Amino acid sequence: MTLSNEQLDRYARHIVLGEIGGAGQQKLLKSKVLVIGAGGLGSPLLMYLAAAGVGTLGIVDDDTVSLSNLQRQIIHATKNINRPKTVSAGEMIAALNPGIEVIAHTVRLTAENAAGLVRDYDLVADGCDNFETRLAVSDACLAERKTLVSAALQKFDGQLSTFKPYQKDSGGNPLPCYRCLVPQAPPVQDLACAEIGILGASAGVMGTLQGVEVIKELLGLGTSLAGSVLIYDGLKADFRKVQLGKDPECPGCSKA
Repeated sequence: MTLSNEQLDRYARHIVLGEIGGAGQQKLLKSKVLVIGAGGLGSPLLMYLAAAGVGTLGIVDDDTVSLSNLQRQIIHATKNINRPKTVSAGEMIAALNPGIEVIAHTVRLTAENAAGLVRDYDLVADGCDNFETRLAVSDACLAERKTLVSAALQKFDGQLSTFKPYQKDSGGNPLPCYRCLVPQAPPVQDLACAEIGILGASAGVMGTLQGVEVIKELLGLGTSLAGSVLIYDGLKADFRKVQLGKDPECPGCSKA
């Protein structure tokens, strides 16, 4: 494909980056990313991916916009309260970059429909708020051999990692999947943010970092987070990275 004059102008600050250039921007425009959740993480993630020119964005979310969402879910506007989040997010993306194709999946992702949802995309970015969905996404990405960039939030903090269990690291060691980190849903799950609260700007930090990792994976840039977890402590303004190895008894990828 050839970039139009409008695209050359819109993406000029990408194109002048030697690591991206015109070829990289064209690759972004041809890329298809599925985002799970149009909430606190999905909001900044979707906006930055749209702004970056990721050509097709799928959005999976069965919820509607509520007033309490707006403190952190910046892709939604007050006028969209009670409307589906997929529709609200799609309208914001269209206003930001009308050249992006948005595919709304206004359904709840389950173990039964996950593989079908992820199959047609190049990469999956998970920003949902429960372990059952996260595990279903992980299993589907493993089965369909899709890269998964996963982020999570709690109060002031967050964590981020990339999962490519169908590949090996530079030393020839198999990379872990999400179940190597969380084998199964905990019997007692964390309280919802409605009960413990969450700093809205922390969602912005983690969703934006997730966008960086998505773009890196699409273009093959820099060092992947696969095999490690980035942990953010908002109150201490501290980041640390911990290594995550493949669990030989992982219920997800040990037999893959």
